[in-house]
Amino acid sequence: MNKNRYGYARVSSAGQDLEVQLQALESEGCTVIYKEKFTGTTKERPQLKEVLDVLQEGDTLIVTKLDRLARNTKEGIEIVEGLFKEGVRVHVLNVGLLENTTMGRFFLTTLLAVAEMERNMIIERTQEGKAIAKQRPDFVEGRPKKFGKKHVQNALTMLDTMSYKEVSEQTGISVSTLTRAKREAAKEEIRNSLHCTDKYL
Repeated sequence: MNKNRYGYARVSSAGQDLEVQLQALESEGCTVIYKEKFTGTTKERPQLKEVLDVLQEGDTLIVTKLDRLARNTKEGIEIVEGLFKEGVRVHVLNVGLLENTTMGRFFLTTLLAVAEMERNMIIERTQEGKAIAKQRPDFVEGRPKKFGKKHVQNALTMLDTMSYKEVSEQTGISVSTLTRAKREAAKEEIRNSLHCTDKYL
């Protein structure tokens, strides 16, 4: 009978770090750790599918939290009960070992329901906060610009005597941002010249 310990780690966005989960799983002696970065709404999780295919009777699947394994209560119950049927143990580090018993399954359902509720509440609060922010006259959709208009304009004047790369290194503004700003400035200059021409026609 196999007695391997497999770990599975997941974060819900590309900007999040897997390191904390990986360290926790390594300290539990996981033989292999499967990891991926996908949002909670993404259906395809190839690494999860792979570890589920590899697990055999006597093995243990270890995750740091139950919501790393499933996106909702229904999916979580299906995954864990499927593993129970295969004789695979499920160890959730912040909870403990989930048992294939009536109480164990009840505990599983409760934990998943709470995790799903918390996730939905976070989404609702985010949406409410955005709705309130949109009512402000200074609201701008998306991330705020890192550099102000004056900063970019000063950088564009430096291009008269320096290369894009040199200006980027000195100002911290990326070459792509400088190129885009230069192109927009050229367009604006053309529009202004056409406007002045129209005045004298």
